[in-house]
Amino acid sequence: MSRHVAIVTDSTAYLPARTMERHGITAVPLTVVLGDRALEEGTEISTRSLAQALQKRRPVTTSRPSPELFAETYRKIARSGAAGIVSLHLSAELSGTYDAAVLAAREAPVPVRVVDTGMIAMALGFCALAAARTAEAGGTADEAVTAAEKRAAGTSAYFYVDTLDYLRRGGRIGAAQALLGSALAVKPLLQLDDGRIEPLEKVRTASKAIARLEEIVAERAGNAPVDIAVHHLAAPDRASALADRLRERVPGLADLHVSEVGAVIGAHTGPGLLGAVVSPR
Repeated sequence: MSRHVAIVTDSTAYLPARTMERHGITAVPLTVVLGDRALEEGTEISTRSLAQALQKRRPVTTSRPSPELFAETYRKIARSGAAGIVSLHLSAELSGTYDAAVLAAREAPVPVRVVDTGMIAMALGFCALAAARTAEAGGTADEAVTAAEKRAAGTSAYFYVDTLDYLRRGGRIGAAQALLGSALAVKPLLQLDDGRIEPLEKVRTASKAIARLEEIVAERAGNAPVDIAVHHLAAPDRASALADRLRERVPGLADLHVSEVGAVIGAHTGPGLLGAVVSPR
């Protein structure tokens, strides 16, 4: 039985299932509470169901995985023969997931390095992939953590939302709260900054905001080798059009992922979300 370093992340990384299987990455699910039902992200609630619930203004909240769920995941991985685990998670500024993983790691049968990446969505996914590739090449847990942290340090995430209302309701708005007073008059562009959702720019119309998002991503990508992810919620045409334009504009584009976000991020951004992650290699 091989003694390897295993990589764990959470369901908000939004990595394709085939990619996780290929690289041996395990994702621990967060929970979406829809009315009085607690549902695991990725298996028990679809983004379509979430979007419909939000549009009908049904109560939707999210919660972290329990420490016991992490503990069982770590035990299962240890039984598979792993010598150690690197557990990479979404920003602790946005979720208690990191804290739950830390609690579980204390009792794990093998050493577990828990990392707050400060990222979310494929910004987190790219970190998990960097760690997994390092582990596959025979790297140690420390080397896998270093690879993930290096990727996180260079990665940027930007997004457009039709309304700040969902972020306000979920308490995830941070300094973007300042935009609320003029929310009806502007379409906000936001960014992930030091693990928090922060305002980037205010634009007058949706079309201009999306055009500006494209400009920002292309400028950030530059000419060097870069991976990009385009995310959306209930806006596949917007995402496809943005992805097509970025293919033409980014000369160093390596991989381009286009995907709908899961229910956890969607619950806080609402339908119409369009986001882009830029991650230099």
